[in-house]
Amino acid sequence: MFTGIIEGLGRVAAIEPLGGDVRLHLEVGSLPFEDVRMGESIAVNGVCLTVVAFDAGTFAADASNETLALTTLGHLEPGAVVNLERAMRPTDRLGGHLVSGHVDGLGQVLAISEDARAQRWRFAAPAELLRYVARKGSICVDGVSLTVNAVDAEGFEVALVPHTVAHTAFAHARVGNAVNLEIDLVARYVERLLAWRAQPESQP
Repeated sequence: MFTGIIEGLGRVAAIEPLGGDVRLHLEVGSLPFEDVRMGESIAVNGVCLTVVAFDAGTFAADASNETLALTTLGHLEPGAVVNLERAMRPTDRLGGHLVSGHVDGLGQVLAISEDARAQRWRFAAPAELLRYVARKGSICVDGVSLTVNAVDAEGFEVALVPHTVAHTAFAHARVGNAVNLEIDLVARYVERLLAWRAQPESQP
């Protein structure tokens, strides 16, 4: 599990074709990395990946064809800047919201506008995901926990404060870029519970 609070910016060092899919080699950049362990989970642009090799400044993680097809990882190129977050510990503060690192779908940056010192970002999202997006609720975009300011039939809007822009890969994003989206886990479970209660056999 993750929190959606980005711990560091990394960079794609190399993409190695391997056995029909790929192994990503990533420079850890500003990510705290001294106590990394083999097999631990690191979210890369919101995608949970497993460390299969590492040294002082890089780690490698395998990405399956399913992951490459359903997330933006399949479009990364060497040199790309990525958001990094190591898995949360039981003693960590939950500064964002509960994030699984399992991407639900792809969105797209529709507009970026200045709003005093902040920026307003508008994203397109698939209709099947927008039903889970609520004003003042949480959503994870490229691994970043964000609060939804507005939502309609085509997409949603968030505000990014200067710290978020400066310390995430949003500083390198442009209109038209694809983004990874993960809906709030609470919304998913509420829908499942309501669907179960609506079934006749679930009634006492």
